Amino acid sequence: MSNLIKIAEGVLTSCLAVKPEEEVLIITDDSRKEIGEAIYEAAGNLGCEKLLMVMTERELSGEEPPKAVAEAMKAADVVIAPTAKSLTHTNARIEAAKAGTRVATMPGITKEMFSQGAMTADYTEVEKLTATVTEMLTKASTARIEKDGKVLTIQINGRDGVPSPGVYREAGKCGNLPSGEAYIAPLEDGSDGEMIIDGSMVGIGKLDSPLHMVISGGKLRSVTGEKSEALDVLLKNEINGTLCELGIGTNEAAILNGIILEDEKVYGTVHIAFGTNTSFGGTNKAECHMDGIILKPTLYLDDKKVIEDGVFLV
Repeated sequence: MSNLIKIAEGVLTSCLAVKPEEEVLIITDDSRKEIGEAIYEAAGNLGCEKLLMVMTERELSGEEPPKAVAEAMKAADVVIAPTAKSLTHTNARIEAAKAGTRVATMPGITKEMFSQGAMTADYTEVEKLTATVTEMLTKASTARIEKDGKVLTIQINGRDGVPSPGVYREAGKCGNLPSGEAYIAPLEDGSDGEMIIDGSMVGIGKLDSPLHMVISGGKLRSVTGEKSEALDVLLKNEINGTLCELGIGTNEAAILNGIILEDEKVYGTVHIAFGTNTSFGGTNKAECHMDGIILKPTLYLDDKKVIEDGVFLV
């Protein structure tokens, strides 16, 4: 427990910039109580007014918390929510942000994920690299990923890069923890080529053998490889199969573990996703959003090589 408390202190300080006497509300459920209690102790150690609310585990991600929890979220300076299901897209979270609360949601967090990997990063460094890569994405017209002889070209002109640095230090700032990525919504008809996905894939998890994807006109045309049948929803229609995101992992401490919350943050990886991108600058609203992680890629933005075999050159 003492190790969890120490990590929690670091997270509260570096990611949420908590100050003594601020009201820090920890929302957890029965399945994540130990993590919640560690954050509660850490907040006390930092001189905060600490509160802990434990609710019954929600059935679905996006299901609203109890009314008492929602009201408390609006009144707190900082909310941190280690829960089984996500509170990220709830009205409770949206209203709390409007009221000026800083909110970090941790859907699906495990004790292992909390005590090692991406959570333990130096988030000041993550923030710096994420900002640099985000600006490069915004300025570029074309991205090109190369891996094992396969090439995928992605048009991103006119779209803005989005930072996810895991740092929520100003009133109303919200997002996931752990984090560390820069991403963008490509033009929905602007991706062509082939790519190997060999890290992990939503719907499958950590991959034992690679998937081979063929993409043209922005749409996934075929996917082959072990367990590829688990991705049938992407081939069900062109909306689900639209390449909707290009993302770049910027967290040096992140570990590939089969849980996408952390996998897509792994330093020097690139991920592509298919499905919905309306929440970050795109126009495609699908039934799904499914990411695939590419390990040790080479990435060009316009003709500038940004990553070579998984190593940043910026």
